[in-house]
Amino acid sequence: MRVIIINGPNLNLLGKREVAIYGNISFDDYLKQLETDFPNIAIDYFQSNVEGELIDKLHEVGFSYDTVLLNAGGYTHTSVALADAIAAIETPVIEVHISNIYARESFRAKSLLSSSCKAVICGLGLDSYKAALVTMR
Repeated sequence: MRVIIINGPNLNLLGKREVAIYGNISFDDYLKQLETDFPNIAIDYFQSNVEGELIDKLHEVGFSYDTVLLNAGGYTHTSVALADAIAAIETPVIEVHISNIYARESFRAKSLLSSSCKAVICGLGLDSYKAALVTMR
């Protein structure tokens, strides 16, 4: 099974930014733990702060991977282009959020991506990614 985790803007700062919300572990360190916990899943990783690069990556992997785990960060609430890219590919996309987007600012409760995604997982901290992978076993 081949999965890619695609993280959007500001997620390169995990472990450093808003630790009370996002925790104090870098994503690189967390990814090592996921790879240990899920040895039968090949996990690739991509992060960009640039919307077009996220779209390009979805186009690149969207016909060859088994699943995409996408945390689009702030683009979740603003990007029709990302929603269109998800709708255009064959690979199922699971929308992932570290925080509970429904318990934060009101604008975060609206995702433009969810209707094109297979599922949405949020609010479990970094283990939101783990929850998505558990569903794939």
